[in-house]
Amino acid sequence: MPRIPTIYLETTIFNFPFVDDAPQYQAEARQLFAEIKTEKFRPFTSEYVLDELEETKDAEKLKEMKALIADNAVEVLPGNDETMRLADLYVAEGVVPEKYSTDAVHIAAATVAGLDFIISLNFRHIVKHKTIIQTEIINAREGFKRVFIHTPAEVIDHEENP
Repeated sequence: MPRIPTIYLETTIFNFPFVDDAPQYQAEARQLFAEIKTEKFRPFTSEYVLDELEETKDAEKLKEMKALIADNAVEVLPGNDETMRLADLYVAEGVVPEKYSTDAVHIAAATVAGLDFIISLNFRHIVKHKTIIQTEIINAREGFKRVFIHTPAEVIDHEENP
């Protein structure tokens, strides 16, 4: 039986299924959750994502985002000192601006947990060439395996046109 890839779902992945102003990203995020249901991926998120979701002002949207976690059996990684240490390194070395240090924490959480992929639609600080390259360098130096950073579109199956 083949090994199921492990994926870290960053905060944006829980938001985009419910946005109306980005139909392509909405469709891709929904497709990702459909594929999680078929056990193509083993999904994880973290306490840090749950904290960010709690900042949602719309109570109904918050309920729907939390339902994605429950309905898809998304495992929640606890916070830990090693994640914070690694995130602090990303910030100290200029990979992620200090103002957006939570983005560094997401990458660190997936890295420390030894997951295969980070799935995100955060193009400012996570799914960005500089971030991908520099976090790989830091992770290798710190003794962690590579974690691939992708958008949903890069990992979901697409219908082929005949």
